[in-house]
Amino acid sequence: MKPVLNIRSAVASDAALILKFVQDLAEYERLLHEVQATETDIVRDLFGADPKVFCEIAEWDAQPVGFALWFYTYSTFQGRHGIWLEDLYVDPAIRGKGIGKALLVSLAQRCVRERLGRFEWWVLDWNEPSIKFYESQGGVMQDEWTKVRIDGEALEALGTS
Repeated sequence: MKPVLNIRSAVASDAALILKFVQDLAEYERLLHEVQATETDIVRDLFGADPKVFCEIAEWDAQPVGFALWFYTYSTFQGRHGIWLEDLYVDPAIRGKGIGKALLVSLAQRCVRERLGRFEWWVLDWNEPSIKFYESQGGVMQDEWTKVRIDGEALEALGTS
């Protein structure tokens, strides 16, 4: 019997699973030491009264094997919303079966259905397998932009100026 792939919207009872996927992704990206999120944070922000971030779960034969965590953005140039893919992760043991592509397709379909103008995300510059995968899906690397971040003490200082 052919394995069944299902993409579904996450529910509150998936909070521990989502956190595990976040930690697994962070470990792969060599950033596990930066993960501060808790299950409580996931429940509050994805499943609270006014969620600002959303998640799709990929299941292979009814077993969760990956996720896509995303939120809406807005382009003033386009005058339209878009989707920012914050995290995409598929269990390494089951990669190569079209699961990552199915997660991307699901979000691209949402963009088309909702007439959104963009679908964007970051990829680490050393992550050649992911870069090649994204390019094979039509992704274009945006090298002309430099990411800017303010956090920690600098954010506190700016926010209390």
